[in-house]
Amino acid sequence: MRRLALIATAAALCAGLAGFAALENSADPPGPPAPLSAPGGGDRGGPPDMGTVITKLQTGLRQQPADASGWAQLGSAYVEQARLTVDPTLYPKSESALRRSLALQPQHNTAALTGMAGLANARHQFAQARTWADRAVADDPYAWAPYGALNDALTQLGDDRAAQDAVQHMLDLHPSTESFTRASYTLELHGRTAEAAQALQRALEDASSPADVAFCQHYLGELAFNTGHPQQALDHYRRALAADPTYTASLAGSARAEAALGQSDRAVTDYRTAIARVPQPQYVLEFGELLQSLGRDGEARTEYGVLRAEQKLFAANGVVDDLNLGQYQADHGDPELAVTLLTAEWNRRHNVLVADALGWAMHRAGRDAEALPLARQADRLGWRDALLRYHRGVIEQSLGDLAPARTDLAGALAANPHFSPLYAPDARTRLARLQGQR
Repeated sequence: MRRLALIATAAALCAGLAGFAALENSADPPGPPAPLSAPGGGDRGGPPDMGTVITKLQTGLRQQPADASGWAQLGSAYVEQARLTVDPTLYPKSESALRRSLALQPQHNTAALTGMAGLANARHQFAQARTWADRAVADDPYAWAPYGALNDALTQLGDDRAAQDAVQHMLDLHPSTESFTRASYTLELHGRTAEAAQALQRALEDASSPADVAFCQHYLGELAFNTGHPQQALDHYRRALAADPTYTASLAGSARAEAALGQSDRAVTDYRTAIARVPQPQYVLEFGELLQSLGRDGEARTEYGVLRAEQKLFAANGVVDDLNLGQYQADHGDPELAVTLLTAEWNRRHNVLVADALGWAMHRAGRDAEALPLARQADRLGWRDALLRYHRGVIEQSLGDLAPARTDLAGALAANPHFSPLYAPDARTRLARLQGQR
């Protein structure tokens, strides 16, 4: 799976925590009070149970309803709980709590402003997230968390230079797991995968809890998988689960790696378990495509139906998800609808993933001449993504540009011969045919 495909989610997760994290960073001047801890007190080396945190915050706010800091904490806790449970109905509650905090304390309320940026990122409202993050930075230029939310938003908007500046500010203020993992993603996006791995190793060295260790091991696994090393990826995913057995992303990652290694039965079992725990749309789509690749079309259609229902639920709660919905429609639904959805997304943000997705949708809709410039635009950062190169190679082949098609299809398979259970085999078939046409 592409790491960037999760960034719309992963970035939102990190930014959704940003307001909460800002409250934990007592070194930021001025330091707001720390969040209420889980019962029992003290740091047990793991994250607090968010349901318990939310209940305790709610109890405190019933006693002190004018506590602006408490409302900011509650708003960001709702975003994190939504991330953990894939429950977008918590987003309106988050917005209500954060706006209550800002109404109580309109000035010098960095935590609430950062929380609003995190909420907007979680809803994929990236332009709004940038605005809220800019306000948080202006409110306290020495707080590190707003720069994380700003980096997430700018990355998704395609403002790459400003995104790099934001992550550099974050590194300068707070060299930690949060900043090094963002730096790693920025480096990967620019094709600097060795440096990305180094940044993740540095993040792992700084990890102070099982959850942080799991997070770093997971993204080391993602990087390994995306560069064509499924066994190495599986090792990292299993280390993540050893550190934190509840880290469902690594269970889905294990399933992806197992499928690449030919362990289909284990992959199916692990996908089912991951989705039962956290029905993340990305996992559902991956599982559907694996089932389809195995000839289990009826089961695949069931998963795609779950995905469509989830998309409706997200939309009803303010999540703009034209990118993921457009990608699904291009490959498994109505390509013309995909073009409409992704054109709207492209008008909002010129991100390389959106360029690739729109170009592919245009190809699927039979509009290859329009698709190719977008496929080339998707390559502007040097991102070494196998699916991106596969898409461009197929478009070139459709236009009769056989030499570049051979180069791109071979490049996709060289980057990651297991990039998709559906499309990696197709890339091999196409490349063999093209090589016979030399």
